[in-house]
Amino acid sequence: MTPEQSIVTTISYAELQSSSRSVLAKIAQGFGNEDTCKGIIAITDIPKFPALRTKALHLIRRLATDTSTEDLEELEDPDSYYSVGWSHGKEKVEADKFDTGKGSFYFNPITDDPLRAILERDFGKGAHEALETAKIEKEKKKFIKHAEGNGAFYASNIWPDRTLPELRKTAMELGRLILDIGKIVAEQCDEYVLSQCDSYSPGNIQKVIDNSLCCKARLLHYFPVVAENENGVKQHGDNGNLNNEDQDDIVRKDVNFSDWCGWHNDHCSLTGLVPGMYFNADGKEINCPDPTAGLYIKSRNGELLHVNVPSDALAFQIGETSQIHTGGILQATPHAVRGCDPTLEGCKGVSRESFAVFMEPEYFGGMDIPDSKTIEDAQKEKTEMYFPKNIATLRSRWTAGMNFGEFSEATFSSFY
Repeated sequence: MTPEQSIVTTISYAELQSSSRSVLAKIAQGFGNEDTCKGIIAITDIPKFPALRTKALHLIRRLATDTSTEDLEELEDPDSYYSVGWSHGKEKVEADKFDTGKGSFYFNPITDDPLRAILERDFGKGAHEALETAKIEKEKKKFIKHAEGNGAFYASNIWPDRTLPELRKTAMELGRLILDIGKIVAEQCDEYVLSQCDSYSPGNIQKVIDNSLCCKARLLHYFPVVAENENGVKQHGDNGNLNNEDQDDIVRKDVNFSDWCGWHNDHCSLTGLVPGMYFNADGKEINCPDPTAGLYIKSRNGELLHVNVPSDALAFQIGETSQIHTGGILQATPHAVRGCDPTLEGCKGVSRESFAVFMEPEYFGGMDIPDSKTIEDAQKEKTEMYFPKNIATLRSRWTAGMNFGEFSEATFSSFY
């Protein structure tokens, strides 16, 4: 039986900017380590956000459904492991199953060229053109060699300026707005954690987000789910993309809560999440016709929660990096997205659009736990008991002294 929708903790934008006890209480309620915490909060009444949300989500649908296969292939970047530009069916989340339920458009919302931005920051303006000393040249070459092998962090953005020129401006504007709000959320998180842990480095999460040039944004188009008849034969619905007839079908099973997005924890510091928008087969924006579809979370005690985020609010989820940095005072929560059941009235051909911004350290960012905490504090065995089977524990991926790049590699490897 599908659970009733669970309301998330909400904080108004005006309230978020104050350092009141009520805000810290809501941070604890949403992100803390009690069994009732969902690992998610929602910020309401953000200026410009509703209009930008509408514009950006309409555009990702247009990119996914109105763009030819050839033009989408031009937006792919295998060298970055499809971490910039268009990606569909290239990633794995649950075991050996490729993720065909959604198409993604990735970009860095801070800068179109993160490698150049980092070189200028670390080696001085113009360092990419003229080097002043042999030492700088040696260090720069060493860093560039490292960057060439880690395209997921340093690849330049790829934009569909020829086929959908308005996407660049809208996506960057919304991404930077989410990042700006995320910095305020991080500041409040730091204040709460410091009140709970004397050995916590003040302002740690906010510093990570302020100092990193390797933020990752992801526009998402969830393809319509198709049904399977009683004989096990797929009943094909309109996949919403007449120009991409070769794409894989997505099969709905009654017990599957992750046909649009598999169970996972975000491994970043903080995720900004735009509530999903639904479209019918004719491309018209609609209310979700399936009351069971949408975002699901597994609580600390294993309860399955169907999460309801107001459409005009911006949600934030804690990532595992902040879980490590705070020694478990803040905790990531397993989540998945369930698709619309195509056998229900009004659900055939329905797609979903969304947008996430993953705020995280740069590759060499530290992954230290506070001195007074251990990895067992960061993730208790009781919590691990309720993980979906494909989510690897922190203790199996984290080791003392590792950096964020190494932690990311261990996390991605756990999916394969």
